[in-house]
Amino acid sequence: MLDEFTRTKHWIIHRHPHEAGSPLLIMDKVSLWYDGNPALQDISFELQSGEQLAVVGPNGAGKSTLIKVIAGVLKPSSGDVHIYGHSPDGHICIAYVPQRKAVDWNFPVTVKDVVMMGRVGKIGFFRTPSRTDWNIVRQALETVGIRDLENRPIHALSGGQQQRMFLARALAQEAELILLDEPLSGLDLPAQEELLALLPALQAKGVAVLFALHDLTIARQHFAKIMLLNRKLIALGEPQQVLHPHNLRRAYGEQLQLIEDEGTWLGLSDTCCDEGGG
Repeated sequence: MLDEFTRTKHWIIHRHPHEAGSPLLIMDKVSLWYDGNPALQDISFELQSGEQLAVVGPNGAGKSTLIKVIAGVLKPSSGDVHIYGHSPDGHICIAYVPQRKAVDWNFPVTVKDVVMMGRVGKIGFFRTPSRTDWNIVRQALETVGIRDLENRPIHALSGGQQQRMFLARALAQEAELILLDEPLSGLDLPAQEELLALLPALQAKGVAVLFALHDLTIARQHFAKIMLLNRKLIALGEPQQVLHPHNLRRAYGEQLQLIEDEGTWLGLSDTCCDEGGG
């Protein structure tokens, strides 16, 4: 199949109601263990509608695991995850954009086919999309700037185009929370900037974003709220508070060299590769 979310959840059509007044996301003392080793430990935080949160930390810190738990792909060993007051299963308002290496790019579909997959939760698996559904798909493609690529096979896309296609799928899904797992990895600087430039448009639509990345400078420049993670939640808040030398040393240890630049601390990590399951 196309990606992990599609295989595990995306085709299951059952819906939880949203509890009035409940935050979009609550994680309450969530832990997850693999073979006796902690991947996440006692994670608690909330995310409100329209908020954009960058999740940073060293390779293996649990960023991907955190996203998969929120998406309902992984079940926590302990603790609770609530989307509008209910477990993640059954919420079609969550869109998960996986790491690109988790996707079968030889799957024989076009860009518009993938984006239409976002409509399945609304129309049902065996129903034919209506003219309205196709208009929503084309509007989503327009929003992310790839309307002209709608008939292109997905294997012929660049890395940046691939990520924008998945954002279009999330918009067609009418997602209220988009989970992006290292979407900048493997992209050149112009493609990264094009993707980051879409964040204000998502916020204007009231869409919340949880964005895992390893570049601390990008996190500081583009996000008003940052989570610093290394299996445990090290810090959460505004960039100048979270990216403080004390917190960075707790998260990265000797992996990080700190440089002060006009009153701002910059971190240079010696681990620049994708974190894989991290």
